[in-house]
Amino acid sequence: MKKLFALLWVVCSSISCCFAKPQPTDTLPVRGFCIAAPRVDGLPVFLKFIETELAPRHINTLVLRVDFNYQFKSHPELRDPGSLSEQEVKQLVQTCKKYHIRLIPQINLLGHQSWAGITGNLLKVYPDFDETPWVKMPVKYEWPNPDGLYCKSYCPLHPGVHKIVFELVDEICDAFESTAFHAGMDEVFYIGEEKCPRCGGKDKAELYAGEVWTIRNHLEQKGRQLWIWGDRLLEGKTTGLGAWEASMNNTHRAVDLVPKDIMICDWHYERPDKTPVYFAMKGLSVITCPWRMPENAKLQLKDMYDYRNSATKEMKPRFQGMMQTVWSDAGSFLDEFYGRGKPQKDTLNTSANCFRAIFAK
Repeated sequence: MKKLFALLWVVCSSISCCFAKPQPTDTLPVRGFCIAAPRVDGLPVFLKFIETELAPRHINTLVLRVDFNYQFKSHPELRDPGSLSEQEVKQLVQTCKKYHIRLIPQINLLGHQSWAGITGNLLKVYPDFDETPWVKMPVKYEWPNPDGLYCKSYCPLHPGVHKIVFELVDEICDAFESTAFHAGMDEVFYIGEEKCPRCGGKDKAELYAGEVWTIRNHLEQKGRQLWIWGDRLLEGKTTGLGAWEASMNNTHRAVDLVPKDIMICDWHYERPDKTPVYFAMKGLSVITCPWRMPENAKLQLKDMYDYRNSATKEMKPRFQGMMQTVWSDAGSFLDEFYGRGKPQKDTLNTSANCFRAIFAK
């Protein structure tokens, strides 16, 4: 009888193990968080957030979307009003160093040079860099629109654009003491436009890849790595991924043309698509980036562990981890995170809940 009970116990234990929650067998190289850099008045609260929330969750990478929220000395004409000073940035640097968090600044390059009806600082001050100067900013922005305007781009072949851009990049990387730079480069709808006197009629994939190489080569001179969003390297039509999470203007072929030492930040917000495998098979390092849907994010996290656990020794290092993305300003996110301010209509699918779901404290 004892042998029978023992046998039954072993069988039941085996069945239970089959349905147990899979446990990760290794540590993700990147446990990241991406958000807009705080404004000056919100800096103390954000520093506290790093200390009390990011560090206890073992976040090891913080990408801050700076853009023009910095008092650039090389180009003061491009500063936002009330932007961060070098001394205030150093507070971020020292706090991240204290908790062994890699700090990476972002300035949107190529695309996202406007938003809705507002032109960004670069094209506002240097309008000749505009890829589509004939497209005028509307008083009231609507999508879709006859011009196909989502966000403006700068022309990657304009002879003066990189001098300005790289002076900004070098200054912000020096201030943040960073070993990497995030160039954005997502949702580029305007590239190689026919009426552009420099790049009209040229292959859009080659233009996109050429800009990636240009930025990468500049960063490489000081030992810095280029990070970009991955959507322009995915094909949107046959995959069904669409025009935002993938490309519908033929830039996707650039996936075979870009350098292999860049980091791809692969964002999918509505579905947990398994595109990291595609990027890894192309020889690229990749991070999965959720936003606001906790259940999707948990599936994406499980997938990332599964990729690493089942990959060949050549593929495994390319699956680099997870990075939570936040698309509000830092102050609004912290209000949401701490339950302050006006409640959202959807109290389940929020960036704060998504963050908590994948990175337990």
